[in-house]
Amino acid sequence: MSTSYIAVTMGDGAGIGPEVIVSAVLDQGILRECRPVVIGDALRLRQAADILGLEADIQAIENVEDAAYTPGRVNVIDLALLPEDLPWGQLSPVAGHAAYEYIRVASELAMAGKVQAICTAPLNKEALHSAGHVFPGHTELLAQLTGTEEVSMMLSTPKIRVIHVTTHIGLVDAIRKINPDLVERTIRRGHEALVRAGIPSPKIGVCAINPHAGENGLFGQGEEAEKIEPGVKAAQAEGINAVGPLPADTLFFLAGRGDYDLVVAMYHDQGHGPVKVLGIEAGVNITVGLPVIRTSVDHGTAFDIAGKAIADSRSMVEALHQAAEMATRPSVAV
Repeated sequence: MSTSYIAVTMGDGAGIGPEVIVSAVLDQGILRECRPVVIGDALRLRQAADILGLEADIQAIENVEDAAYTPGRVNVIDLALLPEDLPWGQLSPVAGHAAYEYIRVASELAMAGKVQAICTAPLNKEALHSAGHVFPGHTELLAQLTGTEEVSMMLSTPKIRVIHVTTHIGLVDAIRKINPDLVERTIRRGHEALVRAGIPSPKIGVCAINPHAGENGLFGQGEEAEKIEPGVKAAQAEGINAVGPLPADTLFFLAGRGDYDLVVAMYHDQGHGPVKVLGIEAGVNITVGLPVIRTSVDHGTAFDIAGKAIADSRSMVEALHQAAEMATRPSVAV
């Protein structure tokens, strides 16, 4: 077994997080790669195991170093924040606050060097907000908890990887926010993350904003020349193999057939759409730019199927796999 400890946060306890976590941390392949420690509620994990019909020995521990890895055992730092009768699949401020606390504790463990990575189950943004924690999502929450000024969201699938210049803001606001420095920093963060993942010289394609990359001013107001091209050139001057801005529809096709290792998307749906079409079962969300490694499932809380033993744990397994893989390469900053 690897010596890398991974803090696995339970996410929103009313969603599918507890189910996919129990399945994933019992996976023998994962246990050969890392030492998962769940940050959550032991009672909820036991309820999830019962629903799944799994023989799981869910043991509450005080400290990461107290974890033991025997067949069927799940180690959990038990915050005991959820009531026994918490309904599955329903919005709950109690579950929203608990999800925040799981992340807070995991961040503290990571910053103290007690764990080598964080892997997160999904939280529900409305539940998080209703509990008074007003963040657009995990990415921004982790940035604040770790004192990080700027981070990027990367989606990784077996077929394509996408990093976003902007994420959880409206489209008009996203276009206003995009500027050459932000584009260059996003390209650089993506390059560094792929180097750490074992790709020494990644080829990076950068999306345009407008159809056909503006087609020489025919579409849009010259955003490509003003907002993107200088950022790409700055990255190239650093020795990064970046190309663009390119028409997004063509770029995703080329990346899908293997011509590019990473696509830089300008806004949320430009990047998320193609990834979701490919299927989210094996997709992983990676926060790039934090002082700690963080991966996550590429799906939501799925309230409609929570507590029904039908949630797919493959994205959680892959998220743990990628966290474990990057945790073995500490020499390059994420």
